[in-house]
Amino acid sequence: MSKTNAGHYFEDFTVGQVLEHATPRTVTEGDRALYGAIYPTRFAVPSSAQFAAAVGLAPHPVEELVAFHIAFGKTVPDVSLNAVANLGYAELRFHRTVIPGDTLRTSSEVIGLKENSNGRTGVVYVRSTAVNQRGEVALDWVRWVMVHKRDQNAPAPETVVPALATVVAPEDLVVPDGLDFSSYDFTAAGEPHRFDDYAVGEKIDHVDGVTLTDAEHMMATRLWQNTAKVHFNTEARPDAKRLVYGGHVISLARALSFNGLANAQLIAAINAGAHTAPAFAGDTVYAWSEVLDKAETSAPGVGALRLRLVATKGRDESMALTVQEGERAGKYAAGVLLDLDYWAFIPR
Repeated sequence: MSKTNAGHYFEDFTVGQVLEHATPRTVTEGDRALYGAIYPTRFAVPSSAQFAAAVGLAPHPVEELVAFHIAFGKTVPDVSLNAVANLGYAELRFHRTVIPGDTLRTSSEVIGLKENSNGRTGVVYVRSTAVNQRGEVALDWVRWVMVHKRDQNAPAPETVVPALATVVAPEDLVVPDGLDFSSYDFTAAGEPHRFDDYAVGEKIDHVDGVTLTDAEHMMATRLWQNTAKVHFNTEARPDAKRLVYGGHVISLARALSFNGLANAQLIAAINAGAHTAPAFAGDTVYAWSEVLDKAETSAPGVGALRLRLVATKGRDESMALTVQEGERAGKYAAGVLLDLDYWAFIPR
C-alpha cells in the first residue's frame, strides 16, 4: 500500500466535502524580508513599523498577500496538486491583519464541480478559510481550478456551479482595528494622492516592468509551500515549461501599482480575479489600474477604492482590457495575464 500522496483528481471531489489541510505555518519576519526581496513592493505600512504604528497598526503587520500566499499554499496538495491551471477567485476578505508570530491553518469546502467537455479535466470550486492560532478567521475566499481526471471514463458528477457575488459590498469590508489615517504622513508614504484625487473611470499606467525568471518564481512558490507540479516539474506540461504561479503575478502587479497608488496601503478584499493567460520565465510583466468605485468607511480618515489591476506581458500604453472589434471582440486583449478586481483602503 502506497504511503505517498498523489493528490486529488477531479473524480475524487464531491460537493460538500471538507478538506483539512496539513502543515500549519507560522509567519515570521523572514517572510516579510523575502517578500520584499522577490517583489518590488514599497508600501509604507508593511515596510515601516513606525509608519504602521502611526496609523494605528501595532504590532507591525505583514503585507496582506503574504497571508494569502501562505494560506493558499496549504490548499494545493489537496485541491490543485494535479491542476492544469488555477482559474479565478471571488469573495476574498481579509478579516484581520496578520503579524509575525501568527500561525495560519487552512481548510476548504468543495462548493461546485463541472466536468469539461473534453472529458479529461474538470473545474473544482472551493471555499477556503484560514484561521490563526486563536481560531480567529484571518481571511477566506473562493477559487476555482481546472484539475485532471485520473480516469477519462469515470462518470461525470452532477454539475454544480456556485452563485458568487460579483463584488464584496463596501459595508462588508473589515477595517483593521485601530486604523486611523487622520494624521497620515504623505511624505513618508511616497505620494500625495488621496481618496478625493481619484475619479471613477480613471486609468493609471504604472509604467515599470519586471522580467520573470524561473529561479525567482520557483523560490517564491517554495516560500509559500505551494507544491503544484506545473510550477516546478518540466515533465508536468507537454511544452516542458514551468508555469509561473498565478499568485506570483498578483504580487508582482500589486508591487508595480505602487507607482500611482502608493497610498492604497491595505488590500481589504478581492472581488474577483482571473488568470487570463499563462506566464513563463522570460515574460516581462507590466501593470495598469482602473478606478471602478469609491466608498467611505467609518474609520477616521479612511476611504476605500475599488480597483481593477491588470497585469500584461509587455507594456500596453492603450490599457485595453478586451478586444473591441472582429471575431475576438469582447475577449481579453493579447498580452493580458491577470484581471484582478479588489478593494483597498486609502487616506481621505
